[in-house]
Amino acid sequence: MAPLTQALPLACLMLLLLCSAPGAGAQVVQGFELRQPQKKMSVIAGETLTLTCTVTEGRPVGPVRWLKGWGSGNETIYDQKEPSSSRGTRAVDVYNTDFTILIRDVRPEDAGTYYCVKFRKTDTGEELYRRGEGTVVSVQARPSNPTVYRPTRRVEPGKTASFTCKTGGFFPSDIHVKWFKDRAPIQAQPILITPGPSNFTYNMSSTVKLRLQKDDIRSELTCEVRHATLTAPLNRSYHLSHILRVPPSVLVAQFPDPVGLNKTVNFTCDVQGFYPGSVTVTWLENGTEMNTGSPPRPTETPEGLFELRSTVAVQAVQEKNGSVFTCWVVHEGQDPIGSRATLRVAASYQKESNSPNPNGAHLLSSPGLWLGMLLEKAILSLVLFFLFKRWQA
Repeated sequence: MAPLTQALPLACLMLLLLCSAPGAGAQVVQGFELRQPQKKMSVIAGETLTLTCTVTEGRPVGPVRWLKGWGSGNETIYDQKEPSSSRGTRAVDVYNTDFTILIRDVRPEDAGTYYCVKFRKTDTGEELYRRGEGTVVSVQARPSNPTVYRPTRRVEPGKTASFTCKTGGFFPSDIHVKWFKDRAPIQAQPILITPGPSNFTYNMSSTVKLRLQKDDIRSELTCEVRHATLTAPLNRSYHLSHILRVPPSVLVAQFPDPVGLNKTVNFTCDVQGFYPGSVTVTWLENGTEMNTGSPPRPTETPEGLFELRSTVAVQAVQEKNGSVFTCWVVHEGQDPIGSRATLRVAASYQKESNSPNPNGAHLLSSPGLWLGMLLEKAILSLVLFFLFKRWQA
């Protein structure tokens, strides 16, 4: 029994030395674990990012932090010691083992690799104790609602107009655009993708050139944008009637026959096939503007164009014989378009035929005088005939 009794104090001494040695605490923390299970995460800008990290309870003493990036350029996203000043917030703040954080309203610049890190308190400060393997976060940003830009001035049929569709603030840069005219696809120029205001987003511009036609009044142009962040495409439509201008045709009917004296004649101006419906009609008499009262209102045709008829009443007095009446039409501030007609008063010719003629034209208009002149010529011819016969004898 003596050897056993002597061995007990030695064993106790060795155990005491182990407990007091500098490495003795390592036995307690050998069971410490830090778990960061997420390898990759993808989130849409504006949503909330959840980063998971759990640790085992117990020593060592020291805070847990979330870092974005590693090395000298890292950024502290969450600090257990200063939680109020952190970008991230604890998802559950009642447990000292769950350091899952939330990053709300994620922005494209939040993309990167995040590390959950345990620090150990030392006599001089803190030192790294454990860190997770990192979570790679990619942030996808939805494109903004597209906007269609058109020419600043209206375009006439037969001419080409350029339309540009723009959107921005999206990530990644892969984006698709299609153009449609009345649901029929049309060819566009190659899209242009440029960096956005930050290094994490992009802008897009797509242009299509379209030759306008008269019947495009009711046509619609559509820009369709597709992106990985969208569950359905974004569309922006534009009515071509907002850019199209169809000039009118103007016609004033000419009366084929002279008008009787003091009769009232209506000159009619037909203004047809124009768009939009804003038009000004002015009547001129020999270049002087006439007072025609309230102008008529245009009416819309089934094709979507407009037409109107303007009438001016004129009394056919002698003084107006030969007067020129002009219908002057101004459409959308463009150069005037005109059509004219001349008034012929029949009484003016009658008066001339009843006026004295120094050359005897008035006398010749009598049938009796015509008969006397014929008889006189006949007698003269007989006299000349007998004189000729006598001279031959």
